[in-house]
Amino acid sequence: MDNISDERCEHRRIAQVPARGGRSESVDVAMEDLSLHILDIVENSLRAHARTVEIRLIHDRQEDFLTLEITDDGEGMDEAELKRATDPFFSTKEGKRTGLGLAFLAQAAEEAEGDLKVESRKGGGTKVIASFRMGHIDRKPLGDLEETVKCLKATHPEVDFRYEFRHEREEQ
Repeated sequence: MDNISDERCEHRRIAQVPARGGRSESVDVAMEDLSLHILDIVENSLRAHARTVEIRLIHDRQEDFLTLEITDDGEGMDEAELKRATDPFFSTKEGKRTGLGLAFLAQAAEEAEGDLKVESRKGGGTKVIASFRMGHIDRKPLGDLEETVKCLKATHPEVDFRYEFRHEREEQ
C-alpha cells in the first residue's frame, strides 16, 4: 500500500511534542487545514484495509456548524483501542509511539467549539465525527477538499471513495 504522506510534504511542519519522562520529541505534523486532517484519518482507514471510505461534510447554516464524518469498512477497533484512539501516545502502527491524527483532529474541533466522536467495532469499521463552529475564529480553513479526494482516488484506485459536501437549513 502506498503512503499518501509524500503528496502533502510541502504542507508539513515540525513540532515539539511533550513525550513521556519530561522530554520532548520532534514530530512531523500537518494540521493547517481540515483537508489534511482528512488525509490523516483516511490513512488510518487504509491501514485498516478499508475497501470503502465515505467522507461527508455537512454545513448546518442555521446552527453555524460544520460536521465532518469519515466512515470506513475497515477492521475497526476493539474497546481498548477505541478508548485510547485520541491519546497522542497510542498507536497501533508497528514501530510508532505516537498516533497524532485523531488527537490533532480532536484539538482542532475543540478549538472551534466543537467535538470529536469515534465509533468503532472490531470487524465492523470505524466512523469519525468531528464538529466545528463554522464562524469560529479558530476554525481551521477547509483546504482544497476536492483535490484531497482526487489525490486519494488517484493513489488508491482499489478503494471506493465517496465524497459529499452539503449545506443544510438556510438561514431564515
